[in-house]
Amino acid sequence: MITILAFAFVLGVLVFVHELGHFLAAKRVGIRVIKFQLGFNPTVLSFRRGDTEYGIGALPLGGYVKMAGDNPDENRPGEPDEFLSKSRWQRFQVLIMGPAMNIVLALVLTTVVLYRGGQVPAYQDDPPVVASVTASSAAARAGIEKGDLITAVAGHKVSTWDDVFTSIAPRAGQETELTVLHNGVESVKNVTPTYAPDQSRLDVPDIGVTPNVHPVLTDIHTGEPGDRAGLKAGDIVAAVNGQPMTLQAQLTEAIHKYANQTITISVLRNGALMNIPVTTAEGCAGVAPATPCIGVSIGEQMKTVNPGFVEAIGMSVKTNVRSTELIFQTVWGLITRQTSPKQLMGPVAIAQLSGESAHLGLVALLGLMATISLNLGLVNLLPIPVLDGGHIFIMALEGAARRDFSVKVKEKMLLAGLVFLMMLMVTVIYNDLTRIAWIERLMPWR
Repeated sequence: MITILAFAFVLGVLVFVHELGHFLAAKRVGIRVIKFQLGFNPTVLSFRRGDTEYGIGALPLGGYVKMAGDNPDENRPGEPDEFLSKSRWQRFQVLIMGPAMNIVLALVLTTVVLYRGGQVPAYQDDPPVVASVTASSAAARAGIEKGDLITAVAGHKVSTWDDVFTSIAPRAGQETELTVLHNGVESVKNVTPTYAPDQSRLDVPDIGVTPNVHPVLTDIHTGEPGDRAGLKAGDIVAAVNGQPMTLQAQLTEAIHKYANQTITISVLRNGALMNIPVTTAEGCAGVAPATPCIGVSIGEQMKTVNPGFVEAIGMSVKTNVRSTELIFQTVWGLITRQTSPKQLMGPVAIAQLSGESAHLGLVALLGLMATISLNLGLVNLLPIPVLDGGHIFIMALEGAARRDFSVKVKEKMLLAGLVFLMMLMVTVIYNDLTRIAWIERLMPWR
């Protein structure tokens, strides 16, 4: 139920803001709005105020603003308050305001989330110096070594680990050039990002390099082996039996290797390194029976960020600019077949993410909403007929040709855009279904 309510809230707000942009722009240039509706027909609730009917549709997957004279097929009297009676500049303002409102909403929500402060991965803004390379990974095969500094990904300069992971994200399955600095000598390594086993549901590509981080014990369960041995919440795990630990999954795997055995866990506590012997048990609270465990919860190293309001605005702009670059990079990758369509998500995946974010709290849900709002605004600007950007593109072509295209030509362009969007929708829904474990098991070809 929480997932459904969170999804309805996220989608409802984003659609409302988008259509409100069209509505306000139409009113500003003097276009008569016949209907403003959230959700698609049939209409289940409506009321009229002035010339406009406001309604809620039964299918909550979109919305629309119906303006007088916006369909060239209709017999329109050519009144001055009709959409097609306005100049191209005025129509452009109406079309652009929907996506623009979504982009502004993304900036506002991101500012709110950042201003509230919170925790982010400790390595996020660190220089991308490789602390470890996973055996048999793409990075290991390419010859990347511990201590290498990554300076560029696919020709784009990077200065932080956040830049590295953002640049790799849309390049799954595609050979990618990594420029690295090793002992002062720069070289180019070819790697092919693949999907990490523990990330396959989110389809996040990985090359097998990690920053200088260690797992953190976020909670010690009372009475369990870790508690009896003296482990404490906040301990940073540097090694297990002398083997360095960098990832949460790596620590979990290391513990699972030793059933009813004493292992030495090296932890950093208040800057001091301590070696603590812990005897594993089987079937701790929250762990499957017969699974070796020590009764702890494991997380990542995090740092607290508390920007001022002006600083939060600047960080919001920077974050959304970086996300915009990634979105267009992904779109271009799809066009050039350098990005896998598996990374596309549809309504089911958005609903799942909404539910997960809602469980984490309002701030997490607003952060997700900001991301989706930015995507919605930018995708709507693409020059695909049927989308706002497509209508703007057609108007631009008409302006260049200094004449309006015939209704038949426009219909063919819009039909092509509709077919493309339907194919895209089939793809994202298929991707969504493959992310549901029990449905994927019914797909023998997966």
